[in-house]
Order: sequence, then C-alpha cells, then structure tokens
Amino acid sequence: MASRLVRGTAIAAGVAALAGLGIGFAAGKPVDPKDILPARKLPADLCGRLGDVSQLLPKAPTGTPAPKLVQTGASAVRCSAKAEASTQPTHTSAELIITITPYAGKDAGAGQSPFKPDAVARQAFDRKALEVVPGRPSTKMDSRENAGGQSWNVTVLALNADVVVQVDYNAHPIERGAAEQAAQVMADRAIWESK
Repeated sequence: MASRLVRGTAIAAGVAALAGLGIGFAAGKPVDPKDILPARKLPADLCGRLGDVSQLLPKAPTGTPAPKLVQTGASAVRCSAKAEASTQPTHTSAELIITITPYAGKDAGAGQSPFKPDAVARQAFDRKALEVVPGRPSTKMDSRENAGGQSWNVTVLALNADVVVQVDYNAHPIERGAAEQAAQVMADRAIWESK
C-alpha cells in the first residue's frame, strides 16, 4: 500500500513537472519593448510639400486668399482645406482632408517576433472596407453621390510600406470622375512626400 502511494505520488510529480515544462515552452520568452520598432517621424512641413490645392477648391472671391492646407497632428498628420458654400458667390463648396499615418511595430505575443511597422500598416489597410482600385492593389476607394449627381464624397486609401494615407474629398458641383481623380492624385502626392 505504501509503495503504491509512493509510486502514485512520483507519477503525479513527474506529470506535473512535464506539464510545467510544456507550459514554459508554450509561453515563450517575453518580447523586449526595445525590439518593437517605433513609428517614424513625418516631416514637420509635410502638408506644405503637397503643393497648391487651389484647383480642387472653388475659386476664392476677389480680394481673399485661396485656401491652403492646414497641418495638425504630430504622429499622424492631418492636412485640411475647406471652402464653404456660404463664402462663395456661385454656391460651390469643397473640403479636402488628407490623413497620413505612419505605423509602429506591435507586440505579437510571447515567443513571437514583433510585427514590423509595414505589417501593422498592411493590417490597418486591409481592415478598411473599401473597393480595391483596378490595377492598383495598394489603393482602395469609395465614392458616394449626394444631391442629383453633382456632389460627390470620395475616400481614397493608399498604402506604402509603413504609411497609410486617407484622402477625403467632398465637392459640389463636380463630376464623379474628376472627384475620384483629384483624390487619387492627392493620395499619390502624400505617399511620395511621406517617404
């Protein structure tokens, strides 16, 4: 009886040791925070580098300066310009918002190599439910019509390495093709200037 008890205890201890060893292997080594790459810093004058956007906005009334892109944000940069209908003699309006987001790496869990910034950017790009632009696998777009086909809201999403650019362009009156082309051109510019 005693030997059976001793043998049972020894077996139980051996199973516990193996289980503990397995748990140790499964948990893996914790990721060192310094191995996770930070997001890169975007240029302080990024919006200015995108150039003149006055062609995408209604002509400014005589004596007033044309709207320019205003830059806000530090890690992700937002460039915006707006011409409201109330300031226009011709009942036209437009708004352009460009958001440039560089992604940092991310912890993938114990025992796994951290996700690199470009993989995290790809995940963010893939999660957006927009249609892929034919012939441009790293560009997605969504176009929504407003009043009578003369007003369009276009969103373009573009990916390059660790950067995702989103352009939101709303204009009235404008044709769909012109609105889509303008938004894509601005997305391409933002990708180029953020390299």
